[in-house]
Amino acid sequence: MSEILQPPGWPRPKGYANGVSAQGRLVFTAGQVGWDRQGKFPNTLAGQVERALANVVAVLAEAGAGPEHLVRLTWFITDRRAYLDAQSEIGAAYRSVLGRHYPAMSLVEVSALVEPKALVEIEATAVVPE
Repeated sequence: MSEILQPPGWPRPKGYANGVSAQGRLVFTAGQVGWDRQGKFPNTLAGQVERALANVVAVLAEAGAGPEHLVRLTWFITDRRAYLDAQSEIGAAYRSVLGRHYPAMSLVEVSALVEPKALVEIEATAVVPE
């Protein structure tokens, strides 16, 4: 069970929560990039976001968790402008994998990721009720 934290008078964020409070067993994922099982990457940022989120969900499933247990996501992107230009497609990709569950999130632009074809890497924290 988790609770969204929304300070009074603050504008409601779009697509994320300012904070989340939860109790239970913690599950942490490593950063997941947008490749498939064969190590192939989609050509678009939105395609890589969708695949990276699906990879996060696959790791969570190993712990008996699902998207509804996510309390935090940290995104690392290589191109802020590309992210802003593709927000609509990224939002659709997000909802196709995680639905309308919006945990606390941070987005950080980095100069590069370890995988040369990766445009995004996403790490997650989930809390599974006991």
